[in-house]
This record gives sequence, C-alpha cells and structure tokens, in this order.
Amino acid sequence: MGTGLKILFPVDFSRSSVAMSPYVRRAARLFGGTVSLVHIVDPAALSVLEGFELYERPMFEVSEEHRVVAQQKLDSFLKDAFPSAECPRVLDVGDAGTRIGEIATDGKFDLVIIPTHAGRFRQMLLGSTAAKVLNDAPCPVLTSKHAETIAPRSLEHREWICAIDLSPYSESVLRAAKRTSELARANMSLIHVVHEGTADGTTTLGLDKDGLNPQTREAYERLTQVASNVGITAMKRIASGPVKNAVLQAAAELDADVLIIGRTSEADPFERLRDLTFAVVRDSPIPVLSV
Repeated sequence: MGTGLKILFPVDFSRSSVAMSPYVRRAARLFGGTVSLVHIVDPAALSVLEGFELYERPMFEVSEEHRVVAQQKLDSFLKDAFPSAECPRVLDVGDAGTRIGEIATDGKFDLVIIPTHAGRFRQMLLGSTAAKVLNDAPCPVLTSKHAETIAPRSLEHREWICAIDLSPYSESVLRAAKRTSELARANMSLIHVVHEGTADGTTTLGLDKDGLNPQTREAYERLTQVASNVGITAMKRIASGPVKNAVLQAAAELDADVLIIGRTSEADPFERLRDLTFAVVRDSPIPVLSV
C-alpha cells in the first residue's frame, strides 16, 4: 500500500452526495489519496415498480434495465469533480449498508467517507445505511453532519483530537489516528474521560500530574504509556463527566477539525459498535473518524 489512502465514497445521486463532493476531494488531497465512487442498487426499492412492469416483461429483463440505467447515472455523476480515468466507479446490487462494507473489505480500502442526511441520520441512526457501514466497515469511516445542499466545512489540518478509552483496542485507534493525522499534517491531541457518572463534563488542560487525584493520575499515566507505545508525542488531557459531553466539549474548546474515536467493543470485538459511538457520531458538530 502506498503512502496515500484508498478512499471509498458511497453515493446515492442525492443533493447530499453532490454537497459532500468538495469535502471528499479535499480529504483526498489532504491524505494524498485516490477516490472510488460506489452506488448500490437495492432490489427492494425496485420491487413496487417492477411489480407493474412485470405485467409486460420478464423480471430479469426489468432488473437488468434498471441496472443499466443506474450504471449510466453513476458514470456521469460528478464526472467533473471525479474524472472516471482517475476515480473508478463501482456498481453493485444488494443492501447498501452491507455491500459497502463488503466492497471496502474486498477492495482493501483505507477509508470510507459517507454522506449523512442530517435530520434523518440523527433521528433514525440505528436503521440507517450509515449506521450499517459504521458497524461493518473493516476500515476507518469518516462521517460529517451537514445540510442537504450545503457542503460541510472543508476538512482542514489544524487541530485534530483523538478520544481513547484505554482498552486494549486503544493502540489500534492511536495507530490509525497517527497515520491519518500525519498524512494531513494535523496537530493531534489526546483525551481520556474519567468520572463518567458526574453531572457536568469539565476538561482539565495543561495537566500537572503531581496535583491530580489518584484515579486521574493513573489514567494520565496510562494515557502517556499508550501514546509512547505508538510513538505519539501529543498534548494529553483528562476530562471528567459523561463521556460524550466531555469529548465534544474538549473538541469545541480546541475548535477541532476532526474527532477520532474507536468503534470496537472491548467486551466483544465482533460486536463493533457501542451506543456511545452512535451518540458521538450522531451529535458531533464536527467530522468524526471512527476507527
């Protein structure tokens, strides 16, 4: 694998996909990456239309016609932003969330950037295509909350923040964070949250470890050790309060461009997503890179 990232960009020909395109192009430039567009034809979405058409023609003929039309739309979609000679197109049939994850696996993609329909994604996250991709994709997934027709703020490389829980998976999260932030020439800081049950989230900056209570001191030392294992020299912070609130507060204080979080459950690595991951992705005002 080269130094750049191999990026998969799922599209559904909607205004959201069009609005997301400058963001994806910017990401490709930052990461020195290549972009492949993928569109999934869902047979279930065609069933009603096919039901009427089957009075006149056989099923295979109708299905093939829809596939041909979808291929034509995909070939012409965003062709100026993503020239076909540089950006391959992938058309497939099946459940979109499932097939995107499988294509990312088979194609050995390094990153999936998926447009999210702001209101619908926030209200129906657990049943959305984006949620399935987050759950199944073998590689990091970058999501960004945005309006239907307005592109999200350009992906920048000023300040990135990585939240880790100090589980055994933390080093994997940090290695991915290190690689992507270095490709983007970003300044990355680290955060770990303690005192999860307290009412208000407060972030401690510029930590003096000699002045910390034992629990916070232990967390700071473990955070330092994990970062050292991965070869990361970064500002470290310990936050207190509900995890989601504390992480998003820290990101806001930094005016961060990207928040990096882990997806794998320590208890069951085969059950990737946790409720906390969904909540952070759902509520974050900035892009979230889920590893």
